[in-house]
Amino acid sequence: QVQLVESGGGLVQAGGSLRLSCLASGLISRIENMVWYRQAPGKEREYVARIFDDGAANYADSVKGRFTISMHDASYTSYLQMDSLKTEATAVYYCNAAIVAGSPAWSPNEFWGRGTQVTVSS
Repeated sequence: QVQLVESGGGLVQAGGSLRLSCLASGLISRIENMVWYRQAPGKEREYVARIFDDGAANYADSVKGRFTISMHDASYTSYLQMDSLKTEATAVYYCNAAIVAGSPAWSPNEFWGRGTQVTVSS
């Protein structure tokens, strides 16, 4: 079974930085993409950034230019570097990934982590 575990959340002042990590573990053949979402209190979960296995990345307009997503293939880890944080970034950040587990011939499945809390104070 594949698991995703996020880490790196915490409390930071507005204008500061945090780096989140998402570690995938289990019988992994290939990770097709890794995605970060966030959910603020009382709001729906929203897309933040995605990175594909070829390194291509895209971002929500609200974070473009301030957040950077990366992926280290060998360690099955995705990182979300968050700079110039604003108070509206306060949310639980979730990692999502499309992973081929077991045989390389199988289709990918979608997995979710349990989230890490980010709080940005004014």
